[in-house]
Amino acid sequence: MTATHTVALPSGVLVPALGQGTWHMGEDPARRSEEMDALRAGLDFGLTLIDTAEMYGDGGAESLVGAAISGRRDEVFLISKVLPSHADHDGVRAACHESLRRLGTDHIDLYLLHWPGSVPLAETIGGFDSLVSDGAIGSWGVSNFDVGDLAALPAGTTPQTDQILYNLSRRGPEVDLLPECRRRSMPVMAYSPIEQGRLLGSTVLREVAAAHRATPAQVALAWVLRDDPMIAIPKAATRDHVRENAAALDLRLTADDLATLDRAFPAPDHKVPLDML
Repeated sequence: MTATHTVALPSGVLVPALGQGTWHMGEDPARRSEEMDALRAGLDFGLTLIDTAEMYGDGGAESLVGAAISGRRDEVFLISKVLPSHADHDGVRAACHESLRRLGTDHIDLYLLHWPGSVPLAETIGGFDSLVSDGAIGSWGVSNFDVGDLAALPAGTTPQTDQILYNLSRRGPEVDLLPECRRRSMPVMAYSPIEQGRLLGSTVLREVAAAHRATPAQVALAWVLRDDPMIAIPKAATRDHVRENAAALDLRLTADDLATLDRAFPAPDHKVPLDML
């Protein structure tokens, strides 16, 4: 099984629509071997987009990813994120080079500002641009940016994605943020697409899954990926979990399935603030 569904970034680069998240990985030495095996299995299944951040495990997730992709770096579209507290021009550069060291690579394909902070965006983007010029990053984007945050970006700048919390129980972005991202031709990257497992107890999800001989997690992922352009980055810390996630790419929800899920998880009819976890 390999992932073939891709999404085009504004740069024209094609990336897998289904990748691998690493939040809460790299924190427990007893799980390191199993987590590394899961990430490598994901590469085997075609989930070659890997998302991490300097914040995750205080760098532990980046170190784990670096070890997992050693010898396979050319297969991976690698994403990491800088904290807003490090987002001044020199801080971005320093943080990036620390991430590169932990990841064991000379470049990060896509580098994101983890959430909006107090540093002027023009200064942060200046740091990003200098890293692009140096070859340390391929491009940059943002995370946890709502419509107003995107509007504050300097004119003429082009983030490659906005990574946000989006799943069946967090549909607020559908009101205005997703349309704004489409207007900008900027794909959304959904983190916690299964709400960190909390969606899996839904009776409706179980019923839809049973009709497809699938699992509730696969239905939740297929729902997030139902529209283009959308990328999902679920975390999976075991090989079996990665295999389950990868199989979601083969699941096609019907119009009746989508209507059933809409009734169980209705989208808001008004603007709500962007949620974060």
